[in-house]
Amino acid sequence: METNNKIISFFTDKIRRVKSFFTHLPLFAKFLAIMMSLILISYLVLSTALMAFMSNRWTKTQHNALMESVTTNAQYCERIFEHCQTESEMQNAMMLICNNIGVAAKSTDTDMFVCDANGNVVVCKEAFQNGYSYSGEMVCFSHRGYKIPTDVLAVAQSGGYFGDEKIQGLYSEKTFLAGAPIKVNNEVMAYVFSAAPVQYSFKEYTKSVFSMYISSAIFSAALSFIVVYAFTEKLTNPLRQMSNATKAYAKGDFSKRVDVKGRDEFADLCQSFNRMATSLSIMESSRRSFVANVSHELKTPMTTIDGFINGMLDGTIPEEKRDEYLKIVSDEVGRLSRLVTSMLNLSKIEAGELELKLSDFDLSSTAVACLLTFEQIIAKKNIEIKGLEKLEKTVVHGDSDMLYQVVYNLIDNAVKFTPDGGTIEISVSKNNRGEPHFSIKNSGDGIAPEEIGRVFERFYKVDKSRSFDTKSAGLGLYLCKTIIEMHGGNIYVQSVKGEYTQFGFKL
Repeated sequence: METNNKIISFFTDKIRRVKSFFTHLPLFAKFLAIMMSLILISYLVLSTALMAFMSNRWTKTQHNALMESVTTNAQYCERIFEHCQTESEMQNAMMLICNNIGVAAKSTDTDMFVCDANGNVVVCKEAFQNGYSYSGEMVCFSHRGYKIPTDVLAVAQSGGYFGDEKIQGLYSEKTFLAGAPIKVNNEVMAYVFSAAPVQYSFKEYTKSVFSMYISSAIFSAALSFIVVYAFTEKLTNPLRQMSNATKAYAKGDFSKRVDVKGRDEFADLCQSFNRMATSLSIMESSRRSFVANVSHELKTPMTTIDGFINGMLDGTIPEEKRDEYLKIVSDEVGRLSRLVTSMLNLSKIEAGELELKLSDFDLSSTAVACLLTFEQIIAKKNIEIKGLEKLEKTVVHGDSDMLYQVVYNLIDNAVKFTPDGGTIEISVSKNNRGEPHFSIKNSGDGIAPEEIGRVFERFYKVDKSRSFDTKSAGLGLYLCKTIIEMHGGNIYVQSVKGEYTQFGFKL
């Protein structure tokens, strides 16, 4: 029992070591090893099947050859014996038979002899060879001691015998033995037997066949290795590129891409990986821009607030101007509040934590209320407001606070980018299908065609070079788009460079 446990433990340890070694191999080496192992196993199975086929085929070939030889010689003996009348003729007949089986044995490379009805050898192929002493029965000393078993004779008498076993008293090794009866007047008077060593003859046969098989197998194995190596390299190379690329992404370098070759599943994977890398690069750039913008947006009003409050505390700002500067501080606090609110709402929306509080309300009233909050800025820039007289009562079913923020952001955006003396046209109505529609159009420089498709991206700011929007972190329009989509609607923008910009949404 202890010995069995040691053996089991030994093999278990070996299997664990092999498994550990294989686990730590690169994917390329694993795939190549698996493919080549399958090929080698296939060759082994094929060689085993070929060996079995050859053995069976060789046995049948020997059976047919030996049986044909002994049958032919038996028939020859029958024809000779039928014409023998005297002892002298019989002696001549025995000499002819001896000579014939000698020629037949030499041509088939077998041992051939004739035995009587009792199984005793009376004629053999060596009888006429030099160096042998033989009696009148034409039997050499080596065959004189042969005695065919009675069970073999019984089978041979019924039509023919064939066997490939080691027959006691005849041959020391496994031998093919075939026998056929010699009949005269329908009576068996003798038997012709032919024998061939199994091992020697089969060995020569398999040697010639396997020499061709091994040459072919080596050539095909080498060719298979080259093909598998190339295929494995092609298969694992994109994975190595992806691995190297992800390591670079982890360090903040999003410039690496994977080569796309072909149109298979790996090519689709590589294309998806590259698209992901591009998205990550854009997101990273936007994140950095957002951090810079938010830092600036938070720092600027806080610096302003700190400066003015300290100026009032230390008397730098006179008493009569405190209300003016307190108004500036209040505006900056409101700006900070709006920025923080936008960031919090955006965070809640993306986390799926913000739920809509649906109710019925008038969208036109919401638009007018938002517009009134910009009254001073509109008057200061001498902006003409159009479309108020055409506003219709438009009841919508949605979250009034969130849609208020959307309308506020769009009006704020229009006021901000409308030049002094420009115009803003506002519209609230329902279309033919009864869908609420809001739009606001302002004159001005407009948006370049290449930027139209990006205005709703998170952190994106139009025309950074001229810094029109110095009080924005690039979240307003993205937040508007997100809120409108939460309501099942869509938002759009239209613009002609140098003429106008129009934003709108449908619910």
